[in-house]
Parts: sequence; structure tokens; C-alpha cells
Amino acid sequence: MRGSIVPGALALAIHLGAAIVFALLLDGYSHREFPLAFLGAQGVPRALAFNVCAFVLPGALAAVAMWRLRSSLLSEARWPARIGIQLMTLAGLAFAAQGLLPLDPSDVGAASNALHALAWTLWWIAGASGALLLAWAAPARGLRLASVAMAIAVPLLALPSWPGALAAFAPRAAFVAWLLWIAFAPRLSRA
Repeated sequence: MRGSIVPGALALAIHLGAAIVFALLLDGYSHREFPLAFLGAQGVPRALAFNVCAFVLPGALAAVAMWRLRSSLLSEARWPARIGIQLMTLAGLAFAAQGLLPLDPSDVGAASNALHALAWTLWWIAGASGALLLAWAAPARGLRLASVAMAIAVPLLALPSWPGALAAFAPRAAFVAWLLWIAFAPRLSRA
């Protein structure tokens, strides 16, 4: 039996719930004006709870989902697909690290901001690279096709500087695209 969609679907639900609920709880917060990670920044009320719910738990659940998928694919997957799943597991851990390395809004040049940016960069690079390898070599056609879409969507949304409100929503869309892929990859590995 292939990996279950439960850890990935739970990761997506927890992340989206945290983004909505904690934004509503913080007076003056606007998804258009602030990055999502601001809700977990140092000095922000309920920052630790937000970081756990938005990044740490979803990232850990994503890593578990990918580790389970890796175990189920070992017998039939070629080496690029196995490395792709390993990179997806690493992306889950990097996603979690974003919550363990909160932003410091009082000092733009703070080391904590650089470490948070490093975790963000590692997340999308590992995720996109893993998706490319899975698009090339996954044993199931459905997983290959979804991996192509994810390999294009995440860097496109995470990397460029988007104008206006899109600058705030593009990274959130990258998170959702990746988490959707994580949620449905086990099912797609059977298609």
C-alpha cells in the first residue's frame, strides 16, 4: 500500500487554518501588506503558536508524508525519483525550520532574518528540485504530471518580485501549491 494522504492533507489544513486564524487575531495585520511570517515574528503576540501551527507542524507532517511515500516507492522507483523524494523530505524539514527561525522586524539585518530566509530558500529549492526529479522518473504518470506543475509553480511564485499585492500573495500561493502536492502525492503515486 502506498503512503497515506492523511499527513499531507493535515499539513495543508493546519497551515491554512493558522494563516487565517492568527491573521484575524492580530489587530492591523493585512495579508496584502505583510508577509505571512510576520505573524510569527519576534515580539508579535502569539508568535510561537503561529510558528508551530503554520510552519513547524506542517513541515514535520510533510516530511513524514514524503518519508512514507519514499518507503512505498523503493521497490519500483528509479534513483532520480528516490532522490526526488529525499529532496521533498528535506523541503519539509526546511519548511518547519522557517517556524523555528522567526523574523526580527526590529532589525532588518538581524542574523535571525538571514536564517529564516535561508530556510525559505532551502525549502523552495529542495521542493522544486525534488519535483523535477520526480517529474522525470516517478513510476506513476499522475505523480510525474503533478510534479511538473509543482516544479514550475513553486519557483515561479517564490522567486520573482511580484508587483503590488501579488508580492504578498505569491509566496502564500507557493506554500499552498507545495502543500497540495504533498497532500495528493501519495494518491497520485498510484495513478
